Amino acid sequence: MTNTAAPDLARWLALAAAPTFAGMALWSALAGHEPVCGMATSPLGGMTAMYGLMSAFHLAPWLRRLA
Repeated sequence: MTNTAAPDLARWLALAAAPTFAGMALWSALAGHEPVCGMATSPLGGMTAMYGLMSAFHLAPWLRRLA
């Protein structure tokens, strides 16, 4: 007996990663401080940059879906 729910869940989780990290980057940039570390150097540094990069790295499922 195969479980088809697991691949479906994995597919949806893969699609959820990029927008989640993009939202966290936006929130971190607009908040004017680093919500996780508490270290503010610039609005585009630290956690904002990390969340932006993580969002870019997780775009592959969206690009496959759009292709």
